[in-house]
Amino acid sequence: MLALRRLYPLVACAGIAVAVGSMVVGQVVATTHSDPFALTIGEYAAVEGNGTTELAMISLAVASLALVAGLRAARAPLGTAVERLLAVWSGALTVMAFVPAGVPGSAGALDDWMRDQVHGYASAVAFVALPVAGALMVTRLGEDERWKAVARPVEWLALACGFGLVAVTYVALPGDRVFIGLAEWVLLAAEIALVAVLAVRLAHLSRAGRTARASQAALG
Repeated sequence: MLALRRLYPLVACAGIAVAVGSMVVGQVVATTHSDPFALTIGEYAAVEGNGTTELAMISLAVASLALVAGLRAARAPLGTAVERLLAVWSGALTVMAFVPAGVPGSAGALDDWMRDQVHGYASAVAFVALPVAGALMVTRLGEDERWKAVARPVEWLALACGFGLVAVTYVALPGDRVFIGLAEWVLLAAEIALVAVLAVRLAHLSRAGRTARASQAALG
């Protein structure tokens, strides 16, 4: 169990790094001529042609699951509501990764329509859950000496996620989907930054704990 707990921060950080790298590669070497800013992330993944966006979503889902498990194992001062919201975020990402959106503009059978609906609802849940979790955890983080260092970054990133969520909602509804992709990518970038801050802090605390235990063992 102890060895597994040590792996959580590593898996979380590595998964986030792979996700970011895959997203960058997907934008640079995509084989499609579609405008990524005119399509949702799910739609762009369906037409990009190289699978890098799907890889990014799977990596981010795995990283998020590891982060939630690691935070619980480390007894981070999050509270039940925040833990559940982070679990919802992780679960929604998993659904997005394994239930891809259909190709936009295709005729589509009933199962394609249902897949689009599931992917769309999962993305909406993911986009909402993390900003709310970030806003709720700020006070608790600031009151804990171990996590106080990341309270302010989490606060600013949660605020950025909130503004991004408002932008995505406006663009998706009265904005006629103008630059819907850009709005979603910016929001996703802010949310990845938020979980990355938590993952890096978790890794730092885990390493510090191992060092302290090793020092005590040597003195003993």
